[in-house]
Amino acid sequence: MKLVRDLIPRIIEESGRSCSYHVSSRNEYEMWLFEKMKEEMQEFIDSPCYEEAADIFEVFLSLCNLHGLDIDGVESVAEDKREQRGGFSSRIILDSVDED
Repeated sequence: MKLVRDLIPRIIEESGRSCSYHVSSRNEYEMWLFEKMKEEMQEFIDSPCYEEAADIFEVFLSLCNLHGLDIDGVESVAEDKREQRGGFSSRIILDSVDED
């Protein structure tokens, strides 16, 4: 079993094959979205490209939607955090912090 894109059952059937599937509960859907994110992240690690990045983005959008977060709000908060704390493009790795 795995979470697939919405049109996959139809694509399978149009190819002359058959498949069985079910529509998940909210809890099952969330679990499979996290599994799909892990799968897509590993595929991106193995082969960074637009297609794999788009798959990650699609899963991310679905997770946001599931939790009532709109993408404009996510982008706005990301921009605010980038302005206040920076992004990750400088590749800074914090080795330690001295405690007083």
